[in-house]
Amino acid sequence: MDAVDATVEKLRAQCLSRRALGIQGLARFFRRLDRDRSRSLDSGELQRGLAELGLVLDAAEAEGVCRRWDRDGSGTLDLDEFLRALRPPMSQAREAVIAAAFAKLDRSGDGVVTVDDLRGVYRGCAHPKVRSGEWTEEEVLRRFLDNFDSSEKDGQVTLAEFQDYYSGVSASMDTDEEFVAMMTSAWQL
Repeated sequence: MDAVDATVEKLRAQCLSRRALGIQGLARFFRRLDRDRSRSLDSGELQRGLAELGLVLDAAEAEGVCRRWDRDGSGTLDLDEFLRALRPPMSQAREAVIAAAFAKLDRSGDGVVTVDDLRGVYRGCAHPKVRSGEWTEEEVLRRFLDNFDSSEKDGQVTLAEFQDYYSGVSASMDTDEEFVAMMTSAWQL
């Protein structure tokens, strides 16, 4: 294991010790550090941020972590890729139940879930804000979809985005059985 992998493993262990709030909390923390909203951090920003979390890196270690996830040669750390890498890998059972839930939502079968797909599966008319007249049923479905959409809320959720969302949930659940039972119940599979 090289130094960058060892650093990532330390950070992953720290996140997992915080259970469900670990990686999601880290994502919020890194987004606050990203003052220019570029969705990336330079090695100095990363080093300062990790030090706040109690993980002290020297400059070379921080630069190594940034280089590992520098997809465009900018010298910065891509936050989405980094956060994905921190999540522990999911088992085939977990991936399969996520795919089944996505397939249930993707009524058109085109590999993308939209509000139109949701209309075929859910009715938002019972939502309290629809009943009060504050939101329309369309708004309820859109906000629901936004939970799974990437940071760029385009109204379309791909399987990768859906998996990304549930990989964060998965990291907080100890057993495959617990995760599969939760997904089966939540999505009525």
